Amino acid sequence: MKRTTQALGALGVVLFSASMGLADPVDDTLIINEETEIVTRTAAPAHISDALDEVMSGWLFRGAETRAMQADDFDNPGMIFVEQAEEKWASADGSEGKSCADCHGAPEEMAGVRPVYPKWNEAAGEVRTLEMQINDCRTTRMGADKWKYTGGDMVNMTALLASVSRGMPVDVAIDGPAQSTWEQGKELYYTRTGQLELSCANCHEDNYGRMIRADHLSQGQINGFPTYRLKNTKLNAVHSRFKGCIRDTRAETYDAGSPEFVALELYVASRGNGLGVEGPSVRN
Repeated sequence: MKRTTQALGALGVVLFSASMGLADPVDDTLIINEETEIVTRTAAPAHISDALDEVMSGWLFRGAETRAMQADDFDNPGMIFVEQAEEKWASADGSEGKSCADCHGAPEEMAGVRPVYPKWNEAAGEVRTLEMQINDCRTTRMGADKWKYTGGDMVNMTALLASVSRGMPVDVAIDGPAQSTWEQGKELYYTRTGQLELSCANCHEDNYGRMIRADHLSQGQINGFPTYRLKNTKLNAVHSRFKGCIRDTRAETYDAGSPEFVALELYVASRGNGLGVEGPSVRN
């Protein structure tokens, strides 16, 4: 069995390498609605400068039509779901009869929240993603049921919170009590998994700017999440994308919201520190 797995892994690497051709990211500038300029490439943060000189948004690796979709809210299909979240934001729910707006005001008052998540929550003694914090608000303040971690209501709400922070730089803290979770995420990022024996780094660090099958490989930055994928015509959460990538290596994956994926999200988000928040972005 061990020899079979090793053989499959070696075969996977050969096919993976052979299917690639050069496909450099475009030289383009993202300006949303002709007013909000997004930083899509910048110097790599110090904690990954040994691996990358520059970090680049996945937007730079997409075709002209896809890039143009994201540059105009009227063309961006992800904005439909932002509008749905705005209705939820203003609607009372749960035993307390409260809405998000009752505590937080207009969605625009939440500008600056998306760029710093995941983050350490002192009271809870853990690193929390934005989804975890939303569900905490629902259960403890509203007396409402939790939303499914990658369900429609949740991904819509995170898209709304991302949209009001577009253009702000990702600034995820990785020091202090968050460091051990970050280290766990880093280990997961560099660990080869599955029958194809591939890690996140094999695609998004070693081979970005190349082609795999019919698509460009980006650096795997998550500053654009939630992202509307033309492939499945819906908004996609970060942990849904993690699951898809791990399945592509033919490995058993973790659950959305699991400690492993929370750690991986913290690490991957920190790799994009300095890039502008884009969500909801548009990708293939």
